Amino acid sequence: MTLTSAGAIRRVHIHYGVQALAQAAGGIFVLAFLLKAGISVPAALLFQSAILAGRFLLRPAVLPFARRWGVKPLLIAGTLIEALAYGLLPFVDGPGPMLFVVCGVSAVGYLLYWLSYHAYFAALGASQNRGGDVGRREAIVALVGIAAPLLGAWSLTELGSRPTFLMVAIIQALAILPLIGAPNVTVPATVPIGRPAWLSLGLMASDGLFAAGYHFVWLIALFVTLGESFAAFGGAAAAAALAGAASGLVLGRHIDMGHGRRAALLACGLAAVVIALRAASLGIPWLAVIANASGALLAAVLTPALMTPVYNLSKASPCVLRFQMAAEGAWDIGCLVGCLAAAGMAAAGLSLSAPILLALPASAAMAALLFRYYGRGPL
Repeated sequence: MTLTSAGAIRRVHIHYGVQALAQAAGGIFVLAFLLKAGISVPAALLFQSAILAGRFLLRPAVLPFARRWGVKPLLIAGTLIEALAYGLLPFVDGPGPMLFVVCGVSAVGYLLYWLSYHAYFAALGASQNRGGDVGRREAIVALVGIAAPLLGAWSLTELGSRPTFLMVAIIQALAILPLIGAPNVTVPATVPIGRPAWLSLGLMASDGLFAAGYHFVWLIALFVTLGESFAAFGGAAAAAALAGAASGLVLGRHIDMGHGRRAALLACGLAAVVIALRAASLGIPWLAVIANASGALLAAVLTPALMTPVYNLSKASPCVLRFQMAAEGAWDIGCLVGCLAAAGMAAAGLSLSAPILLALPASAAMAALLFRYYGRGPL
């Protein structure tokens, strides 16, 4: 099996679908669970900031292991360490030592998983089919996300946190099975020094700042708006997944047909609308559910437009892992700045609408950079 074969792409899609099942059944509830465990909103955002800081500081240590064993073993290790973090989470009962343990394990798991996953995915397939590959991946995530949040919410409400997150940890660990037999991606000992991929770094830093307000702050704001109910929160997530299930397939192929600028314009314009809707919906449950559902549509539209250039630039680089180390470092910086700013705003007593709006300038920066990448081709 080669890196460009359909079988390799299929295995990684199946892996990511299982991982997405764990994320939708448990991962989206992590910050909500911390609030239920007595962690304040500013402290929950600082928890996320600490994970990002740990990822950033530990990233250079990954390279020697990658040079020796390749990318796939790191992906498997990251998958299992993320499973361990889910298993430890229910033992957090407020600010204390276990919160720091979970933070540290999560930082290592997030680092190994996302760095190696993005490098691995970039090395697979053909650049001319990249939009469609990303679109199919996001469609799988959306389909998995329809039932999984309902299952997670029911389990948290009826069974409690320990059985729920143990189940999620087992699902996360099972995601390594499709990778058995998949090809490895080697990492060269040295590479020629080239020009930094500033466009990719700018895209990832902008996306990180965008994610801070649009994703992490929003998860907290939505949970609070829905009365801190796991059932209502899970239902809102399921409705959102249903709304975005088919969109990515259409847009990904649209990019491959040469209409990247049109896709970028649509994605970033829709982002501005959804951000404004989310900021306006705090305290209004029915509007928050609509704002959350519109976000799933945006993810299906934005992710292929954003990640197609990042993956293609990575594949064309001398080393996909080193490229992703730089790109993910930029994402961490953008998201860390956003999460720290959001924690400060929350501690100062500002409404969570304010940090959500941090995503607006980030989406404008992404739009400018995407237009530059997709060039002057036809809309």
